[in-house]
Amino acid sequence: MKIDVLSLFPSMFAGVFGESILKKAQEKNAVQLNVVDFREYSPHKQKSVDDYPYGGGAGMVLKPEPIFEAMDVLASNETKPRVVLMCPQGARFTQEKAEELSKEEHLIFICGHYEGYDERIRQHLVTDEISIGDFVLTGGELGAMVVIDSVVRLLPEVLGNAESAVKDSFSSGLLEHPHYTRPSTYRGHEVPNVLMSGNHAHIEEWRSKESLKRTWQRRPDLLERYPLTSLQKKWIEEWEKDKKIVE
Repeated sequence: MKIDVLSLFPSMFAGVFGESILKKAQEKNAVQLNVVDFREYSPHKQKSVDDYPYGGGAGMVLKPEPIFEAMDVLASNETKPRVVLMCPQGARFTQEKAEELSKEEHLIFICGHYEGYDERIRQHLVTDEISIGDFVLTGGELGAMVVIDSVVRLLPEVLGNAESAVKDSFSSGLLEHPHYTRPSTYRGHEVPNVLMSGNHAHIEEWRSKESLKRTWQRRPDLLERYPLTSLQKKWIEEWEKDKKIVE
């Protein structure tokens, strides 16, 4: 996969792209990460990239020329890449979206600053508008880092264990089950016996049940569209009864 990022502050990406999974993914040639300062594509002598909005109003708006000119270079001589605009007006980012984007060969992220973008950027260049939450950041860089990290870790052979991404929270539609490691007893707190039993069928049943319970407790909204089995429905009914008794 090739990922290009258009940003006015490319140095922000150095630490994130140079560490951990993203660094390893590049070393394995699973992804090529490239950050472009689109100020360099400004046609103006002072390399300006923003201006006052037509019609008046607060703040400055990113001009179309630098973004369009940069895109002419990045997207030349190939099929049209997926172009992601980081924007608080965009669709809420999800694991499902990360999995969808991970199947692309070329992604381009546009990170804005100031009041907003000239609408022609949105209308004529962008294929996807993404928001990482209902809040506003100074610019799109941090959001782009979040999305890129979640996408790259899904690429083949990036993670050490191929099952890791498959069993992540949200990938299955449920939150992930609890995890334990050595020592089996620490400060009086013990690991559940079933995990040390060696009975893989019982372990998988425990994990499945705990995954469902954690989702029911913390993100019940996810269960609204989840295809529950008859056994899972029975578990939830039992937890609902226990909850009412406690209340």
